[in-house]
Amino acid sequence: MKLEQLRSFEAVARLGTFTAAAEELYVSQPSLSRQIAALEGDVRAELFQRGRNGADLTNAGETLLPFARRMLADADLARREIDELAGLRRGRLRIGAPPTLCVSILADALARFSPAHPGVELLVTEAGNEDLVVALNEGQLDLALVVTRDSVPPQPGTELVELLTEELVVVSSSARPLPGFDDDPAELTLAQLAELPQVVFNRTYDLRIATDASFAAEGLRPRIAVEGAEMDAVLRFVERGIGVAVVPAMIVANRPELRATRLVEPALSRTANLARRTNVRPTAAGAAMQEVVFDLVARLAIPGVHPAASLP
Repeated sequence: MKLEQLRSFEAVARLGTFTAAAEELYVSQPSLSRQIAALEGDVRAELFQRGRNGADLTNAGETLLPFARRMLADADLARREIDELAGLRRGRLRIGAPPTLCVSILADALARFSPAHPGVELLVTEAGNEDLVVALNEGQLDLALVVTRDSVPPQPGTELVELLTEELVVVSSSARPLPGFDDDPAELTLAQLAELPQVVFNRTYDLRIATDASFAAEGLRPRIAVEGAEMDAVLRFVERGIGVAVVPAMIVANRPELRATRLVEPALSRTANLARRTNVRPTAAGAAMQEVVFDLVARLAIPGVHPAASLP
């Protein structure tokens, strides 16, 4: 199997048609078809079912796809490591994080890393935790920041390094009192929160899934004012007094327009981790980014945020 064949196969599998794959790879469609035919000859199986609507993977194609992606990623990694023999004057780093960590830890880490290594190209993927772990294991990412709660089943090929635990807090507009309260309370129970108008995230957000599960466990039905917003919109809506929201404690730092109130009975928290592949040595850029993240977390001094006792 040649890398050109695997690259052609991966493009057709991802895009769904030979035409689209040929356009992306800047090759003629007959040339692309020959690459796929040669690969099918090597593996002694058909990889695609060709039809009017495109090309669908066969069972053999489904089996080959994750291996092909890892092989292509490892080849790319080898090229980047050779480039980095000259130091961090050039290179590329692919890092992923969920939205809540993109606007907190990752944003601060990039602000430190980029000026120190201006020749390193930074590619950021914003996605949910499960998608990030899959991308990491397939070699599409070098590092990822992921969130976990309670016990975490082991992920084959992935190591999680605990960075910090942080409380989930209720944010409201600092310019308005909380509805139903004469004075700003120091704490809110989950039952009290359920009575307040809330701005809630899209249902695909890990944070939304966790808070919905907590309400359900307590037999509570939250009062929703606005549903389906992304992080920036949620915070804007809260600033304007449309409702309150449940967010990680780090989100509130340096936002004077927002007031944070502790959530109790029950308290909710989450753990932020650095995820990396166990069977792949980090590139020079990846190792440098890890050090930036570890140092950044160790220096955090935010109420409700507790760095791990032992950081690497």
